[in-house]
Amino acid sequence: MEKKPVTHFTAGIIIAAIMIVYSLILNFTGLMANQALGFVSYVILLAGIIYFVLQHANARDNTATFGNLFSFGFKTTAIATLILIAFQIIFFLIFPEYKEKIADIARENMQKQGKATEEQIEQGMEMMKRFFWVGLIGGTLFFMLIIGLVASLIGAGIAKKSPNAPFQNPL
Repeated sequence: MEKKPVTHFTAGIIIAAIMIVYSLILNFTGLMANQALGFVSYVILLAGIIYFVLQHANARDNTATFGNLFSFGFKTTAIATLILIAFQIIFFLIFPEYKEKIADIARENMQKQGKATEEQIEQGMEMMKRFFWVGLIGGTLFFMLIIGLVASLIGAGIAKKSPNAPFQNPL
């Protein structure tokens, strides 16, 4: 039976869908303030990219080069990132109250630290509101691409390489 390889587009959609469902669960259960649970979404991305890179290598009978596997992983990351950013934009447009919840959580965290005056906290809140979209999109883009880069490198590095793989001179 022939192995049907998953495309980077399909892999990106699957990873993004899992991350979106996880995000919705956190938001609608009121657990979005828990930073540890928030980092789980990055673990989902990391594990998903590695998994699909290894699946891609297996579908190619482990003859794909490191560069091909890395490229597959990073393209998958790019697709997942674009889908997740689109989801976040749509989510915050449909549910603007979650933007306020994020601001409230940030305010509470600043007050707990006790290092900022009330005036500084207000200035911080104003800056956060002013640059919400830039921070949301830029932060998502930055962190997803960095984690995707690392996951692609790991996946391409640990994938089995067949001794019958064609040699490709890097020069």
